[in-house]
Amino acid sequence: MFRLARAQTSITTTSKALGGSRRLFVRLNSSFAIPESQKGVIFYENGGKLEYKDLPVPKPKPNEILINVKYSGVCHTDLHAWKGDWPLPVKLPLVGGHEGAGVVVAKGENVTNFEIGDYAGIKWLNGSCMSCELCEQGYESNCLQADLSGYTHDGSFQQYATADAVQAAQIPKGTDLAEIAPILCAGVTVYKALKTADLQPGQWIAISGAAGGLGSLAVQYAKAMGLRVLGIDGGPGKEELFKSLGGEVFIDFTKSKDMVADIQEATNGGPHGVINVSVSEAAISMSTEYVRPTGVVVLVGLPAHAYVKSEVFSHVVKSISIKGSYVGNRADTREAIDFFTRGLVKSPIKVVGLSELPKVYELMEAGKILGRYVVDTSK
Repeated sequence: MFRLARAQTSITTTSKALGGSRRLFVRLNSSFAIPESQKGVIFYENGGKLEYKDLPVPKPKPNEILINVKYSGVCHTDLHAWKGDWPLPVKLPLVGGHEGAGVVVAKGENVTNFEIGDYAGIKWLNGSCMSCELCEQGYESNCLQADLSGYTHDGSFQQYATADAVQAAQIPKGTDLAEIAPILCAGVTVYKALKTADLQPGQWIAISGAAGGLGSLAVQYAKAMGLRVLGIDGGPGKEELFKSLGGEVFIDFTKSKDMVADIQEATNGGPHGVINVSVSEAAISMSTEYVRPTGVVVLVGLPAHAYVKSEVFSHVVKSISIKGSYVGNRADTREAIDFFTRGLVKSPIKVVGLSELPKVYELMEAGKILGRYVVDTSK
């Protein structure tokens, strides 16, 4: 059953608080036919069955756009949302996903920054209040009222999804939507982390988890920013991928007998900064040992129930810093996308059907993924 979109269609909703009905106008272009139902993957309890099934197409609020999602990247955060092992409770039932790239097919009456037919992206940060101190200072992701795609707001593992127009990513027309999908979270996240490290061209950056979805992008952003890149990872094919992306020195943790010594020797005293995108608690703590004096350790990966441990005497005497970096704001998003559109960063992806999402989660849990998996919502 399809509802044919017209130039402007009204949806009537009833509000008890307002004492009656009100009309919500959603602008729709006549060139699009928006179905009443769609395919998506949903779960009803943490760790429960991932069901590929028919779902109703959501209707955008006055401040939202409706995106026909073509592709969505699969992030480790999606796995945590499904398992429910983070201290932040998830919306249930939930459609996960927060790296969705597609086409705007409808918009609410208050939306002025998108037109029907524009390319748009769904990010982890679906929306924020935009009026608190944190939002005003550009820390929208830290807003206490933040709405999170694929966590507190149904995300991009469906063919149609909504996003707050203020936070939705603007994607240039003609962009490969499959390749840009991982940039919307993984790319923005590692780009922001590199900015947080605040290093100078020619300095060493170590990337722990360098061949994974985030790490493979971090290598490229770091290279484009003029940094020397040391990658840390282990397993078949990972060094080859790292070197193909422009990385300089690779340390295989499955082969090294003394990680700290090997890393410090390769970087003439230790890297100036470390980006931890791996989900290994031990690897995160080790980074405080091999970073050079006055260096900075940036925490990005979020292993469940983990702690970073830094021996206090060395921490003080070396004068190192440990910083958390949590996704990016709208400016970070524009900049990260710009690196991609200029060809400075490419997404090493493997595209599979949305119906294969449970298999992707299995590979992710086993640590067998190189680069990033992207799901095609039409399959």
